[in-house]
Amino acid sequence: MHTKTIEQLSALLHAKQISATELTTHFLQRAKASELNAFLQVDEALSLEQAKAADARLASGNAGPLTGIPIAHKDIFVTRGWRSTAGSKMLSNYVSPFDATVVDKFNHAGMVTLGKLNCDEFAMGSSNENSAFGAVKNPWDTLAVPGGSSGGSAAAIAARLAPAATATDTGGSIRQPAAFCGVTGIKPTYGRVSRFGMIAFASSLDQGGPIAQSAQDCAMLLNEMVGFDPRDATSLTAEQGNVREDFTRDLNAPLKGLRIGLPKEYFGEGLAADVEQAVRAALDEFVKLGATLVDISLPKTAMSIPVYYIIAPAEASSNLSRFDGVRYGHRASGYKDLEDMYRKSRAEGFGPEVQRRILVGTYVLCHGYYDAYYLQAQKIRRLIADDFQAALGNSCDVIMGPVAPSVAWDLGDKTNDPVANYLADIFTLSTSLAGLPGMSIPCGFGQGEKNGKRPVGLQIIGNYFAEAKLLNIAHQYQLATDWHTRAPAGI
Repeated sequence: MHTKTIEQLSALLHAKQISATELTTHFLQRAKASELNAFLQVDEALSLEQAKAADARLASGNAGPLTGIPIAHKDIFVTRGWRSTAGSKMLSNYVSPFDATVVDKFNHAGMVTLGKLNCDEFAMGSSNENSAFGAVKNPWDTLAVPGGSSGGSAAAIAARLAPAATATDTGGSIRQPAAFCGVTGIKPTYGRVSRFGMIAFASSLDQGGPIAQSAQDCAMLLNEMVGFDPRDATSLTAEQGNVREDFTRDLNAPLKGLRIGLPKEYFGEGLAADVEQAVRAALDEFVKLGATLVDISLPKTAMSIPVYYIIAPAEASSNLSRFDGVRYGHRASGYKDLEDMYRKSRAEGFGPEVQRRILVGTYVLCHGYYDAYYLQAQKIRRLIADDFQAALGNSCDVIMGPVAPSVAWDLGDKTNDPVANYLADIFTLSTSLAGLPGMSIPCGFGQGEKNGKRPVGLQIIGNYFAEAKLLNIAHQYQLATDWHTRAPAGI
């Protein structure tokens, strides 16, 4: 059962060939037996209670396409009943009294929560090594990182520990781990998916999305995720274009006449030869499907790293100020006064990368530095968005290229070099800064640094609200290839 897609599992559930309880039990057993450290918490009683409710809906004929399908949530979404830690010691025992909007939507659809997935602390990282609960291992090669910050989500899908997973993308945290683990993930247009109940990192960048085996699976999940939420001040309204739609509607549309833009900045120095080879082969497949390739330029691409690592830490510094040891979260056991409690609680509760970003963010927001750093970064952010608009529609319909400059690196290789980690996001940051939708689909393998082959992801970027088009493009490619069906050895 674990090798089947969401569409296939849904058909089996509605035909009464399996029950939601049987399906949930199967995946719970796989999750509990896994040694990848992808799951932070599994609660069999809670999951089976939801499965029984799903079976009742299926029996009554009041079930939707996702009813009874198991799903696991990145531990950045708060969930009633399960701990919500954000991968941090600061929230190691926090249990939310409410569900995030994304979780609530899937609950209403009748999906069954399997548990909470590991992630970089407060979603800050590119390798999932920043989690206070240990690194996640890549199912394709356990010596490799799974990518981050949604490494637990991508690893769980790749290892077939769950058919569906939620994730978040601030600067590439859906696309990069999906690429490293050989699965499919999509980051929607900023504001399409509610951030209510998503533990905040950078409020103008964070966006939730799904990770699954295929584009069709992601389309089914995205059908439930999008929509205006009055509880989220950054949620786009229907008048702004954020309408509920069927993202599966155009999956089978032909690609004849599609113009694919290839940014020269994505194929230059720094791109590993094995990654470029796999991406070029995927582009050749699109040509066979009727698309044409167009050379374009996104000249501000190199600026995306300094811009992102000014804006994101600044917003993190503000968002994480609420974790002070007073109302909830970690509190130091011994302190002299209130100020000492603040200092010790935050020093003990936050890991090194989170502390680093808080310090950088606080610095750039200080009087005297705000204009020189933060304000300038916001101006360049607008120029980065303008680069995309100059290309999309005028020169091309979508943009394609690699997700990351290399395949997954070995665990520990970049632990002491945060800048090297930051540089790994060069191809994903600009999309997030512009608020555009983007996705990653598996397109082959590159040679691992020390041990065998590791997956390569193809990135597809579209204009605002073009998720259905991206999913159509990805689905047509996946009908013509089998990269998305391949699983790690022993799965």
